[in-house]
Amino acid sequence: MIETYSDAHLRQVLKSTKTVAVVGVSTNPVRPSYYVARYLALKGYTVIPVNPVYAGEMLFGQRIVAGFDDIDASVDMVDIFRRSDAVPEIVEAAMAQIPTLETVWMQIGVEHPDAAAKARGAGLTVIQNRCPKIEYQRLFGELRMGGFNTGIISSKL
Repeated sequence: MIETYSDAHLRQVLKSTKTVAVVGVSTNPVRPSYYVARYLALKGYTVIPVNPVYAGEMLFGQRIVAGFDDIDASVDMVDIFRRSDAVPEIVEAAMAQIPTLETVWMQIGVEHPDAAAKARGAGLTVIQNRCPKIEYQRLFGELRMGGFNTGIISSKL
């Protein structure tokens, strides 16, 4: 089942979110998890990188943590960059360890209907198979018709 989300709903989630825990973040700048996390940080979100492989390293001014129990900040959203089969465990941990959690966001290609239903049942907003970077750019005027920001101001576009 393909879920649809209204632009107003996505815009509200992106506007109300202040802190994002990015699960599965990479320190490799060519990986999507890196550049999405970097983009969110550049847009003013506090990004808490979560990946046990890189725990203790710094990324975007934040120490990478191994798991949610290592986070001592208020987190509004968990952005999941892991395979769909890892989602239930991540959602369970997030709901148990992040009392301020409002949104579970699963990246493009990541979906888990059962975990989504459980999170929704707990009152959380769930977005699946979408990217907050792409949605932010689309909803807040950073994408052109071709799907990218040219960075060029011209009357010929």
